[in-house]
Amino acid sequence: MNCVRVFLIDDQQLIRTGVRKILEAEENIDVVGEASSGEEALRLVRDLKPDVVLMDIHMPGMGGLETTRQLASLDPKPRIIGLSVSGQEPYPSHLFAVGAQGYLSKDCAADEVIEAVWAVMDGERYLSRDVAQDYALTHADPASNHATLSCRETEILVLLCEGRNARDIAATLHISPSTVRTYRHRLYAKLHVHSPIELIREVWLQGLIPDQVAPEHSRTP
Repeated sequence: MNCVRVFLIDDQQLIRTGVRKILEAEENIDVVGEASSGEEALRLVRDLKPDVVLMDIHMPGMGGLETTRQLASLDPKPRIIGLSVSGQEPYPSHLFAVGAQGYLSKDCAADEVIEAVWAVMDGERYLSRDVAQDYALTHADPASNHATLSCRETEILVLLCEGRNARDIAATLHISPSTVRTYRHRLYAKLHVHSPIELIREVWLQGLIPDQVAPEHSRTP
């Protein structure tokens, strides 16, 4: 597997150092550079051409939205994950609208940073677990076709809706992480979704998981 090249943007050195340590503890992820402002980042990203940019969206000078917009116009375009102290709308929607693929709150668990990088590299959107439900319900569309799922698909769906990552699910079900990712892509295709956020929304709308096994954030009131 090729190494994923990540670039960090945050005006606080302590945050950059912490995130770097989380990322570099993961095999096949390499932090290739960092910047303390959007202006500095744009200069460096053009030269370094990272696969993923992980960026604080509340910075002095050029803000996160404008930095995201300009990063998204580069060729090649990096996948962009925003990092914020606030996960409430309209922040995630605004960031996605200008070209980001992921959104993490600074309260998220360390493993979610890794999960977000792999998700956006797989072409998915990623929203951290602590804000996914609010986003999903805000953007819910009542018009939806019901899907038929196998026992194994339902089993994995339950765990995904609990916020479990591919490694956790693989360990629980005694299968490989790559098999979990295959099932996850299959679920996305069946439910016509492209991200964990949309998956939770469809579970909630279609009632795909019985109430007795559904995670709290997937149950109807």
